[in-house]
Amino acid sequence: MEIVILLIKLFVVFNVIMGLASLCTWFERKASALMQDRIGANRAGAFFDTPKIALPNPLLNVLVAPANLALKPVFWLIRWLGILGVINTLVCDAVKALTKEDFIPQGMSPFVHALAPFIAVFPIFVAFALVPLAPDFTVGGMTIRPQLASVDAGVLFILAMGSIAVYGVAFAGWCGNNKFALLGALRAAAQMISYELSLGTAFVAVILTYGTLDLYEMVTAQQGLIGGVLPAWGVFTQPLTFVILFIVGMAETKRGPFDLPESESELVAGYFTEYSGMKFLVFWLGEFAEIALFALLISLLFFGGWDIPFVKLPEGTWWAALLGHIALMTKVVFFCVLQIVIRWTLPRFRYDQLMNLGWKGLLPLSIANLMVYGALKVAGVI
Repeated sequence: MEIVILLIKLFVVFNVIMGLASLCTWFERKASALMQDRIGANRAGAFFDTPKIALPNPLLNVLVAPANLALKPVFWLIRWLGILGVINTLVCDAVKALTKEDFIPQGMSPFVHALAPFIAVFPIFVAFALVPLAPDFTVGGMTIRPQLASVDAGVLFILAMGSIAVYGVAFAGWCGNNKFALLGALRAAAQMISYELSLGTAFVAVILTYGTLDLYEMVTAQQGLIGGVLPAWGVFTQPLTFVILFIVGMAETKRGPFDLPESESELVAGYFTEYSGMKFLVFWLGEFAEIALFALLISLLFFGGWDIPFVKLPEGTWWAALLGHIALMTKVVFFCVLQIVIRWTLPRFRYDQLMNLGWKGLLPLSIANLMVYGALKVAGVI
């Protein structure tokens, strides 16, 4: 029975990853077009019309009339999915990537060339195993925690997985046998390592405040109200930590305005310049999965996770867990969309500005923030 529950959890987590990554992909293409006063993807499927099944005998046409009526809503749905760009983004792009030629630069190892996107994406997927998606609930006398792997040091594990992803980026830049790809990889490695210092320091402040490394316990600590007015969410108890983590997290995902490793105007496409087909799509998928993971962490650490303000759900029931999951996913989608909006709103930093912000701005600020919360902890205020 435990194996069945584990397989169900694996299925749910995988679909959450793919669903959020797909949503980010669609919003990236369609929303960016609307923000730039363009139409965007809206061709594939937009001109589908309901086929009329007609037979020579008028009497037999009466028999196929229900089929014509049943097909009408199906093709209406396809047409609107095409107009909204869903078919273009989630079907046509995937088919194009799968059928494209897999180009490998001359003189490079095919194995290492294929290994790079795997190393860049696999740690992100593994990190989702430590993320709780809803409160515990009881079914058939069994208490189930909607979390693939419950580890006490969950925050440290996720931080470690984010650090491993830099190897995939470095391999990709080296395997490209291309100066632009190598420069992009060096930029990415320097950027991720530089901002991980501020990220780790901010995480220590979060751990110090909640007194635990377990993400589930951190969400539980945010239940209730502050003074009967505000939710006891981390964004209200440690607002500066939230600001630091939000900025650092966007830099870690290598998204604009921190997308120096792939700046098209300078480096063509950066570390995946020489990647095509499915391997390029894996990099693309990993990037959006990382956006979703970061949005999940922000929601769990600072916005109460599945907590609904001023609403007390009964503990242990499956429907309360479902409502909590919906509340969590609503917050996650909001932060995914916010990251994409910021990416298409702000201009890209220069590289010296990026490094100055990390080393001279965010790192001293995160250390000062940690010292403040350390003093509050010693004084017994928190």
